[in-house]
Amino acid sequence: MTSSPLKQTRQLLADPAMTESTPGSEFAQAATLGNPSDDVTVTYRAYLPTAFPLFAERPRFTVRQLMKMATIRDDDAPYVREPQPSQQRDQRSGVTFATTPESAFQPLLDEARLTDIGVSVSVPPGLLEHPRLLAAFIDYRLLVRFGTTENEVLLHGSADGAVPGLLTLPEARRLSAEGAPADLLTKAAALVEETGGSCDGIVAHNAVYWQAVESGLLGRLAEAGVRIARTRMIPEHQVLLGDFRAATTFLDPGVGHLRLRRGAAEDGGDLLEAGSRMGLAVHLPQHFVLLEGAA
Repeated sequence: MTSSPLKQTRQLLADPAMTESTPGSEFAQAATLGNPSDDVTVTYRAYLPTAFPLFAERPRFTVRQLMKMATIRDDDAPYVREPQPSQQRDQRSGVTFATTPESAFQPLLDEARLTDIGVSVSVPPGLLEHPRLLAAFIDYRLLVRFGTTENEVLLHGSADGAVPGLLTLPEARRLSAEGAPADLLTKAAALVEETGGSCDGIVAHNAVYWQAVESGLLGRLAEAGVRIARTRMIPEHQVLLGDFRAATTFLDPGVGHLRLRRGAAEDGGDLLEAGSRMGLAVHLPQHFVLLEGAA
């Protein structure tokens, strides 16, 4: 059951860019206004997952945080893509520029499409009567679900095809190998740099990440300027390495919303929804190496 679209309270509050507040506090204030039986929508001039409070308190990277960021207009965005000819995908560099793979890259003007991603969660009965608890529930629980969804989209692609999945890029290189994790990652990182990039990021399953912690490999990677994003959205037997900041740009048009939908949950209760718009430009897909068999 969903409420009538005519019974909608829309609020654009004093701090929509969240420079001094949080999405939860903004929404909790709006939820106390208007008719208590109406749906409530609050819009933000910000990408909501960046507001997750614990980002400032612990060094855990999302996939997005490995990339460079660009604030854009709310429209599809042109960008330069430089594909590598397929017949040269296995080429190794010589000692002159003419014998490097990047000497054959073919710059093209392409366009990145924007898409809306989001997540929803049921509202515990009685929560709306406690604005501070509602704010914390949004900031600490709803937004962490959003971050997981964002990782899924960036790795596997969006349902509408607007965002390509980094794990399924046809131009990315694949490396299947068995052996010690340090040896495998060393080999794959060197392979990233055969196309002229610098391996600055890794996406790995949580289990692989903690193996790197236990072995001391994580610290050595940090010394080399490599950051690891750990997530359950990548299979345990795969590790993605790449020059994330050169190869990709995360596109942020600054469009987001929180919505309370009365009676929209499966059990007839209320539903909280969070949504934001984003895009991804992949300039150099050949700067990624998918290592398989690492678990």
